Amino acid sequence: MWDRPDFLRLPERAVKPRSAGVTHVLDKGTSTVVLDGILASTADLADIVKIGWGIGYLDRSLKHRVATYQRAGLLVSLGGTLLEIAVAQGELAALLRWATANGIDAVEVSDGLGWMPEGRQRALVAELSADFVVLAEVGVKDAATPVAAEEWAEEMNADLAAGATWVVAEGRESGTVGLYDPDGAVRTGLVEELVGAVPADRVIFEAPTKAQQAWFVRRFGADVNLGNIAVDDILALETLRLGLRADTAVRP
Repeated sequence: MWDRPDFLRLPERAVKPRSAGVTHVLDKGTSTVVLDGILASTADLADIVKIGWGIGYLDRSLKHRVATYQRAGLLVSLGGTLLEIAVAQGELAALLRWATANGIDAVEVSDGLGWMPEGRQRALVAELSADFVVLAEVGVKDAATPVAAEEWAEEMNADLAAGATWVVAEGRESGTVGLYDPDGAVRTGLVEELVGAVPADRVIFEAPTKAQQAWFVRRFGADVNLGNIAVDDILALETLRLGLRADTAVRP
């Protein structure tokens, strides 16, 4: 058993199962052999994993991948794009049967492709929350689409009311849309309006880059919910949360 050192004064950090300070991981197809090693040292630091895009649909080791994360105490979610494609092709029921058979316990409901008619995403949140933990993503993947904070906040609150456990603020794996300018800079006005209008502990901010993660930690502290974290960045993110890195260290 590992004895964690305790001689430094560090920020208080929620422990699992936690409702704040959630680390939401993006699995882009990490080898399950590598994954076993990473989770051996980071399982207590991560809470949710999204099997990105349509990777799960092609992954021969999907059941093993899901079981590996669940043994480590992580909630396993499908990516929203896969659900959007299934809905567009009229195959939602088949997708849900397949997800259940593979042990998936959460789904991301999004309209990042912009294909759903008005009201469809919210109806899906209400429908799917009866059988899955639902993460409802707000924002689209097209950088040219205008971002309106008031609309995002309204959508997030409506999704929470419909049954979503968390709402996810779009940033993509690139960190260049939605929450961010094309150069990756945080749209601070958007963030401030969101946290003023939506329960902060129910919002997961996608923050794939170190600079973005550090900004959120400096602004909101160790227990901010962050998403789209690479599997091999779980430990590095925790050092940012706890001020064990120059980007967030605070002089006594």
